[in-house]
Amino acid sequence: MTKKKKLLLKILSGSKNISFSEVSNLLISLGFSLERIQGSHHIFYHHEIQQLVNIQNVNGQVKPYQLKQIIRIIEKFNLKIN
Repeated sequence: MTKKKKLLLKILSGSKNISFSEVSNLLISLGFSLERIQGSHHIFYHHEIQQLVNIQNVNGQVKPYQLKQIIRIIEKFNLKIN
């Protein structure tokens, strides 16, 4: 199993100890692309999903509510690692 798939399983299992860079790389692996950065907000876009994903780097971590939003999007759209 690849590192990214392990990370995806870790996120889906509810772990909160996930770094900003791990989440950013995972989003890219799921087909998202970094559309823009506004201040501390990193906005990701997926060509098949109209909903944007916003994450912030707070001391190297992603805010817990943003991680929950990402989990809901992954589950709702059944996203897989490319």
